[in-house]
Amino acid sequence: MKLLHLSRGLVVAGLLGGVATASGIALTTTSGWLIVRADQRPQIMLLLTAIVAVRTFGLARPVFRYWERLRSHDAALADLAEARTATYAALIPLTPARLGRRGRTEVLTGVVDDLTDVVEASVRVTVPALTALVAGVLAAALTALVDPRVGLVLAAMLLAVAGVAWLADRLESRAQTRVLDARAEVSRVAELIATHADELRAVGGTETAAGWLREAHTELRVSVARQAWGRSLSAAAVLVITGIATLAAAGLATTSGASTPVQALLVLAPVATGEALGVLTDATRALARARACAARLDELLDQEPAVAPPTPRGPVPPAAPDPTVPARPGAAQDVRAPRLELRGLTAGWVPGRTDLGPVDLVVEPGEHLAITGPNGAGKSTLLAVLARHLDPTAGTYTVDDRDVTTTDIAEIRSHIAVVDDEPHVFAGTLRANLVLAAPEADDEALVDSLRRAGLGTWLDALPEGLDTRLGADGRGISGGERARLAIARAIASQRPVILLDEPVAHLDHPTADAVIADLLQHAGGRSVIMVTHHGVGLDRLDRTVTITREGAHHGQERVPR
Repeated sequence: MKLLHLSRGLVVAGLLGGVATASGIALTTTSGWLIVRADQRPQIMLLLTAIVAVRTFGLARPVFRYWERLRSHDAALADLAEARTATYAALIPLTPARLGRRGRTEVLTGVVDDLTDVVEASVRVTVPALTALVAGVLAAALTALVDPRVGLVLAAMLLAVAGVAWLADRLESRAQTRVLDARAEVSRVAELIATHADELRAVGGTETAAGWLREAHTELRVSVARQAWGRSLSAAAVLVITGIATLAAAGLATTSGASTPVQALLVLAPVATGEALGVLTDATRALARARACAARLDELLDQEPAVAPPTPRGPVPPAAPDPTVPARPGAAQDVRAPRLELRGLTAGWVPGRTDLGPVDLVVEPGEHLAITGPNGAGKSTLLAVLARHLDPTAGTYTVDDRDVTTTDIAEIRSHIAVVDDEPHVFAGTLRANLVLAAPEADDEALVDSLRRAGLGTWLDALPEGLDTRLGADGRGISGGERARLAIARAIASQRPVILLDEPVAHLDHPTADAVIADLLQHAGGRSVIMVTHHGVGLDRLDRTVTITREGAHHGQERVPR
């Protein structure tokens, strides 16, 4: 991940900031000259130039600062939009095989917070550095025109503050990694406890879990305290350097033979410059934080995807003709499912390890299939292979007689809708939650998908209909409604194969059975492949396949009703 992107907009922003800061320095020094000179009670005409200068610098500082903020924020927001698009594009091929043990919270933190810190480093580091450089050089040069010796003091002050900024960066970098790791641990433990609160309460583990959270917060507090020591030392060092430079300038000014107002100007120059250079310590903090965040992002994104690009092996057979698949009673005939076939297929999440297979499996168009088996047998791995989230290590997987490894990944994925055991509800309207899966669907199609998923009565009770806000600051939904909403998304997507990974694992038996019944009744010619541990709804499916370490064992087919 590239740090400190230097664009024309940021350079212009830095220069504008430098002019604004230089105006502030000039305002302080000129005001000092004016106050001392006015105390000598000269004719007012002799003060008019200084009065105009003070007003000019006073107006110039906020005006140029406004322009600087406008340009820098425009550049930062544009860079953030591009970076998020590129990062999401890089993240999609890694999902889910290369996320490892990262939870949703950790991934979300990395993609949103870390990426924001990396991109904003260009504004928080580049612009302040250019601003301080421009203002400091201007202050030293103009002061040297009045008294070269004081000008050298300001130059030495610039070099000393640059050294402090370098040291602050080293201290901050050492502490930042520990702080980010501690903060991520707090988020992980908090999510774990919140997600499994009922289970922890049932087994009497609430106090133990609270202890985990206290330990995580203690480590975070210690890490932040260490980081604060480094920050306080760097900030104090800048103040000490400013004080020394001010004393040196005062000593030189009194021996310069200059008038008293000019001496006041020379003494105030280091004070105003030190205030302007103080932003460098904040910039080093932002740089260290962005560097640590960039390392975390690179660790996540610089992985080889678990699905390789297609490698053509001779002529690709055409897609199979579109046969008529009889609709089940009560279901609309709206899609045509492809034929899925696995032969001798094995797969694994980690190179050199086999987590599935060998498996032989054929899913006919429109078939409803249950996948069962003990934990660790490879049921979820099988769904990942079917969804093209994981490449097979041996054997073949064909969709309508086309080998998936020689077919465009996006084309295969366009046939598959996945519903997992923890479907996410976004903080937005009901319509937005559905349109995410079906960008081209109109309101009529979205309402139809909700009714097919068994949410018709629920939808009718919503006073704002599809405009009802869900999630944070909106309407809460139950576990059954959440599962049905995920199924509605899958139906609205018009994808002909629906993969379900324990979709009703957290629901009571009657609710779970009703959810599955509604899905199968309104599948509309889709193939449905459901992984389950609990056996709920198995009597409604066409057949059951049990996955073991030795392969797939086909159960008795259900007699159609």
